[in-house]
Order: sequence, then structure tokens, then C-alpha cells
Amino acid sequence: MRRSFPMGHKDHSVHMATVSGCASTKPELVKWFNDKVNAVEIVTTKSFQVVQTFGNREPVICQTSEEVFGNSVALRNPGMEVALPQLEKLKTDGLRVWLNVSISANNPENFITLVKAFDKVADSIELNLSCPHARAGFGAAIGSDAKIASDYVRQICEAYPQRESLLFVKLTPNVNNIGEIAKAVIDSGADGLAAINTVTPVVHMDPVCNQPILNNPIGGKGGVSGDVVFDRAIECIKEIRQAVGDDVPIIGTGGVSDGQRAAQMVLAGADAVGIGTALAKVGQKNWGPFFEAVKSEAESFLQGNSVPLASRDMQAKGRVMAYSAFKVTDKVLHCEDTVLITLDGSMKNFKPGEFVFLWIPGVGEKPFSVAKSDPLMFIIKKRGEFTQAVFDKLNVGDTIMLRGPYGAETQTPDTKKAIIVAGGTGEAVAMPLAQKLHREGTPMSFLVGTSVDGNRGILEKELGAYGSYLCVSDAGKPGRILESLDGAIREATADGTSIADIAFYLIGPSIFMKIAGSKISGLGAKAENILLSMEKNTMCGIGLCGECSCGGKLTCQWGTFMTYEFLCKENVL
Repeated sequence: MRRSFPMGHKDHSVHMATVSGCASTKPELVKWFNDKVNAVEIVTTKSFQVVQTFGNREPVICQTSEEVFGNSVALRNPGMEVALPQLEKLKTDGLRVWLNVSISANNPENFITLVKAFDKVADSIELNLSCPHARAGFGAAIGSDAKIASDYVRQICEAYPQRESLLFVKLTPNVNNIGEIAKAVIDSGADGLAAINTVTPVVHMDPVCNQPILNNPIGGKGGVSGDVVFDRAIECIKEIRQAVGDDVPIIGTGGVSDGQRAAQMVLAGADAVGIGTALAKVGQKNWGPFFEAVKSEAESFLQGNSVPLASRDMQAKGRVMAYSAFKVTDKVLHCEDTVLITLDGSMKNFKPGEFVFLWIPGVGEKPFSVAKSDPLMFIIKKRGEFTQAVFDKLNVGDTIMLRGPYGAETQTPDTKKAIIVAGGTGEAVAMPLAQKLHREGTPMSFLVGTSVDGNRGILEKELGAYGSYLCVSDAGKPGRILESLDGAIREATADGTSIADIAFYLIGPSIFMKIAGSKISGLGAKAENILLSMEKNTMCGIGLCGECSCGGKLTCQWGTFMTYEFLCKENVL
């Protein structure tokens, strides 16, 4: 028996939803919305495919003005075999929300495979026939043609008539006949519709350096989202509702950023209202209150009452992804694979747990901690295409772009002492932490590991000014610095200080921190006093891509340091 979707437009109730590709992009974030954001009734996943897709290299999301965002993620996803078991576990554990699973393919056969797989976990399955920057044959290449789109839907329905989940089709606004396409897919067997996806892809130019921001094979083009697309979204929803009648459920999205706009979406014919890009201006910590405010405001407007838009006041003003230009004033090779870059500016308020993005137009961008804030200095280790370009192409006098900071200040436990254990370039993360602990009057010591025999620490002089400093070469044994941990603890407790009164800060690869955290906890340290620098992959810094999720918390919102207690509870380690 098919599931029953709530029909909001008939009684002017407001059902809130997340949208594909924004915020609820990982199963653990689906759970986070389920547990933490009661105003959200429908959670939409990112678009899953049969096999893993890596998508485009960063930058994949940008903002050129307060109202205009661009994106070109290119359907980055882990593939069906990874995503399905994760969603199955969520459903087994119990979900309050309606789970709308988005899927993408470039042929009916793969769509059928995906529908059959996700039918057992989804309340509805959303066919992504609308992505404007996907590879040839995907997304809008299908959804822009009524005959092709309806034929896909017909083949899916005929191949799997026993489907229990509702079949939704997400439509592109980049057509002249969206109502005709909507009716065609409904007539072919679709149960509902979602609209709109991002508006016509354009080249998003940075207003400071006048260079294309997005990094992709289609010349930097990316879809447009944000407040600017709202009017087009309303036009589309009205046209769709007129074309399909009153009984077809519609999830309306596009430019909704407050309760008044959500109410307009319902009046246009939407049964549920999705919010995506606006979340970038709010921050994960406030997503719950934001959705509550939007829902409450919308319901008041629909009842004929005008209310202040508290949801608007919750949003950051201006550009949250604005770049600034800096000149390279110094470039020093520390060792074969590590270089120190100094820029002609400062960031005196940079805090531990924060990071910034460095962007070389035409090459890409990556996140880094600020090793020194005045002048700005970065420790860059050769790892991939971006850092290789820093080594080979970036010279003194060249310009590099910077945005941020993102993350949040580390909340340091109130302890008598601190021990900081850092691997290699982790000294960059240790530096602002040491400065904060020094201001708080906490005595500290440092253990630093290096992979180069005979090499000394990069910031030995600077960190050594705050406490004892020991640098140990791995000598071919990764993590060898941990062998010195017992001695550091004995030294810190020699005056009678209990290990329970010592905070431990671990910076390095995940396996390194997992081993160290387990060892320290086993010696009697409090789990809440052991903090790990979880430098997860992050591609946007504003909470939309979800790549930096760590136990449901985004490090770009909460900061990179998280307690051993939290990480064990959430089974992150």
C-alpha cells in the first residue's frame, strides 16, 4: 500500500522540508534533523546513484552577492551500496520524519535499480531530473523534455508496480513549459512533484578578482540559488498546480528564506516547503529555531495575521563566502614536502577550532588553519593538486584569495594543566590553541611528531615559549611520538596533579588520535577533557555540503575540536 503524503495547500498548513543537496546530505545529518529539528517533517537526502560519483573539485559552492549563490557539486555521492545500509539502519532505529530519498541516473535501467533498492527505506523517492550542471545525460538533460521525462517515469512504474514509496519527480525551472512536463510525468505514473532546482547555470565571477569561482569541466558554470530565484519558483509552482490539479502533492522549493515566503509558496500550491540555501546564513546551531520561526510565521500569514520576521533576523547579512585578496610576501621550504607561506595581512581574532579557505583561481581551494595570525602564515604540506600548485606555481608577489574564518572557538576545559600532542603540520592548529590556553593561565606542554628524520618542529620557538616542547621523528614508525606520552604525563603529574585535572588536545590523522585517545582515557583522563581536532573534509564552510559532518555536527559550524566523550558516544572513532 502506498504511503500518504500530507496535503498542505488544501488546508493552508505548513509542512517544512529540507532539499536535496543542502544540509541533510549524509545519513547522520538525516538523523540530526530527525532528532533536533522538530519543525522539519520531511528530510530529503542528496541524490544517490548506483555507483559512487566524486563530483567536481572545490570550489563547488560560491556566493557572489547577498542574494545569489552558485553551485556545481555534480552529484557527489557514495553510491547505492554505501548509502542503502546506512538508511536501513536509520529506519530500523526509527525515524519521525518522512524520508524523501533523491536518486539520479542517466538511463531508465539504473533508475529502476535505485527505486527497487531504496523502496524499502523511503517514504518517497525523488527522481532528480533537474540538476543543471550534471554530466551529459543526467538531471535536466532528461527533465527538460516532456516526452523523455514521462518515458522514464513510465518505464520505472511498469518495471516495479509493487512499489510502496511515493514516486516524486524534481523538475527544472529552466524550461518554458514546466506545467506540461509536470502533467506528462504525473500521467505516466509519478505520484508527486518537487520544484524547483537551481536556475539556469551561469559563470559565477568573483567580484574581487573578477575570475570564475566554480571549478568544473563546463567552464565554471553553476546553478543559481538563493533569494534571487524565489519569484521564478513561485511562477513554477503556480504553473505546476494549474497543470496537475488539486490532488497531486508538491514540494515547493527555491529562495524560501522566511515565513512570509513560505506562506506564499503554500498559496501558490505547494503542500510542503523546502529550505536549502538560506541555511547557509543561519548556521547549524540555529537551524532548529530557524525552521520553527519560518513555520510559525508562515502559519500566521496564512491565517491573515502579519507578524515580525524573526527568521530574517537570524540570518547573517552580506556575503558569508566573500573572498579577500592577499599578496604572498614570503615562501620558505621547511622540508621536501612542507612549505611555509606568509601573506601581507593579519587575522588577529583567529581562534582555535577555526579555519579558512585558500583559493587559487583556476586551480582550486582547500581549508587551512592559520599558523600565525599577524602576519598571516600557513603551513602547507604537499598532498594533492592544490598543494602541488602552491609548491610549483605560487611565488612571492603573487595573489592568493582567502575566505573565512569558519568553524567556532574551541571550548577549553577548566583544568590545571594541558598536554598538546600534534603530528607534523598539526602545529598550525596547536598555535592558536596555545595562545588561548596561555591567556587563560593554563600551564602546557607539547609533543610534536615529524616524519622527517632529524627534522625540527616548524613552530618550536613559538610554541616553546608557552611550555616544554619535544619534537620526535617517526623514524619510519608513524605515530612514534605517542611513545613519549607516558613521560609527558609523568612529568605533568609529578607535583601531585591528577591526570583527571589535565586536558589533552590531540591533532593529527584519525587513527593517530583514536589510539592516543584510547590510551589516555585508559590511564584515567576524563573523556570530556580529551579533545580531538577532527579536520574532516569540507567543501563549502557554510554548512550546506555536509562533508565535514562528525557525529551529526558540522565542524565548519561547531569548530574542529570535539571531545572524546562525544566521539565515542556517536561511534565516530
